[in-house]
Amino acid sequence: MSYAQHRKIIDADSHVIELDDFLHAVADEEHKDLIPLMSSQKELPVVEAGLARGRELFEKRQKDPETMAKFEEAILDNTKSGWNRLGAFDSAERSHALDLFGYSIQWILPTFSFHQIAHTEDLDVLDAGSRTLNKAMANFCKTDERLKAIGYLPLQLGPKKALAIMKQGFEDGCYSFMIDTNEPNDKNISFTHPDFDPIWNEFVEKKSPFVIHVAVNGHYKAVSESFKNNGKTELELGGDAPAGELGLMTINSSAELFLSAMIFDGVFERHPELRGISMEHGAFWLPSWLKALDYTASLFKRKREFKELPSETARRHIKVSPFAGEPVGWIIENVGPEMLVYASDYPHPEGTSDPIRKFEATMTDCDEETMNAFYHGNMEDLMGIKL
Repeated sequence: MSYAQHRKIIDADSHVIELDDFLHAVADEEHKDLIPLMSSQKELPVVEAGLARGRELFEKRQKDPETMAKFEEAILDNTKSGWNRLGAFDSAERSHALDLFGYSIQWILPTFSFHQIAHTEDLDVLDAGSRTLNKAMANFCKTDERLKAIGYLPLQLGPKKALAIMKQGFEDGCYSFMIDTNEPNDKNISFTHPDFDPIWNEFVEKKSPFVIHVAVNGHYKAVSESFKNNGKTELELGGDAPAGELGLMTINSSAELFLSAMIFDGVFERHPELRGISMEHGAFWLPSWLKALDYTASLFKRKREFKELPSETARRHIKVSPFAGEPVGWIIENVGPEMLVYASDYPHPEGTSDPIRKFEATMTDCDEETMNAFYHGNMEDLMGIKL
């Protein structure tokens, strides 16, 4: 029996743990020299020994059924290196892992390759790198329709260049794209400016929800560096989780700002079919954020007419993936059943060794309809599909 057992599940957030040739293997000839080596990025350092061991163990289990059986049995072991987990970097093996999990659909996001190309001031590198990343993600998912490739769309390149990259990514086979929540250049226009409407319209035309993710924030920093000068060692959770307690306390800040701007600047009003999802920003902030939206609107109602409460706009257009272990039942009690979705974060360690158990431990008062909405119904609504 699969891990999902009787449940019908759409997994909103999982990742590929790339090998060091992930981008260069698919890059166009004119782009290869522009793309930095994976080992050169410092945001999420590559452990060379771990990568090599991942290759070694992959070869071993492909040749030895007994070794494969051991890895199948330990598929939920999140203490293993990301490269050592089933389907981390091989698409055929990921399909096998999906069979073991029993998920109907799984969205796949990059890990190291995003950091490999995103932290650059050279716009040519960002352009070529994002095109190559999108191609590599689509290539990873192309053999299994259950796997949905999520690429990267650098809106900071401006609406025209971003739209060209977006159209190429869709053509290559991406299902959707992560977008930055923050424009790093204070002199540039906001992503909510009407000049970006062709981008939002393209998401609508392709019936594809936009994705915001914790690591993709346009170099936004919620915590001043001075807070680190506190006389103690900063704690690390691992993966792409923020460092330190303050990092986790403010993990949602960029998401709140961006989604608030999307609502108050009228992007959803101009594009009523546009949908989006927030990943790995947690969900503990949702109840207060929805209240804050409506309170803010009430203060400005004499200067602007709102066709509906901003919280209602948020509920209709936005889904959020909570962390396993958050008080999901309490959040649903306070915001309603239509916003939260299941996400495993596989093979990142933050997904925990048993996300279903951790989620359901906090959902004891949720009825069957609410559970179904969490596991698949809300994602079906987001994707415009029916399993």
